[in-house]
Amino acid sequence: MFITFEGIDGCGKSTQAKLLEERLRASLSTPIVFVRDPGHTGISESIRAILLDKANTAMTARTELLLYSAARAQLVDTVIAPALLAGSIVLADRFTDSTIAYQSFGRGLALPDIHHANAVATGGIVPNLTFFLDVPLHHAKERCADKNADRIELAGDEFFERVIAGYRSLTENEPQRVKRLDATLEVETLHEYIWSAVQAAFVS
Repeated sequence: MFITFEGIDGCGKSTQAKLLEERLRASLSTPIVFVRDPGHTGISESIRAILLDKANTAMTARTELLLYSAARAQLVDTVIAPALLAGSIVLADRFTDSTIAYQSFGRGLALPDIHHANAVATGGIVPNLTFFLDVPLHHAKERCADKNADRIELAGDEFFERVIAGYRSLTENEPQRVKRLDATLEVETLHEYIWSAVQAAFVS
């Protein structure tokens, strides 16, 4: 099973992903693999550093898309695909839905191009279940107020409002896979909802 967590920075997705990882490890004997996208592998982490470096303001949207795709391809080929083939449960902090939300809705790249890049990068692997933690932009900004912003986080409010709209569109188009959660709820309340949804997915 492949489970992903999505949303803008400050939504709490990383916290919820870690809580689910801990609960799965405590409840199951099945191996659990946790990754972040982009990142996790040496090559992918190097690409991540380029993407987030504030010095790279001249980066174009197409370059950004291809760099994310390259980092993801390395992650899929060397970690995600082998883990799924071995029967592990894979949890990912971001995956292809981020590219749809950020590079298509946010940057304005054509959605067919995004889908093609995602397909090439993943070899057709699609998450079984995705949790989108939906939070108002002002709330997310408050949570990240003390953080040193990276290149993506400096894109501006209008950009992030488009990204949020992109995520919401995904939940409308793929309601069986993408579950929209109110990320203003208490951490434990959100976790229990996620745990129930994961249990239901195992049964189905």
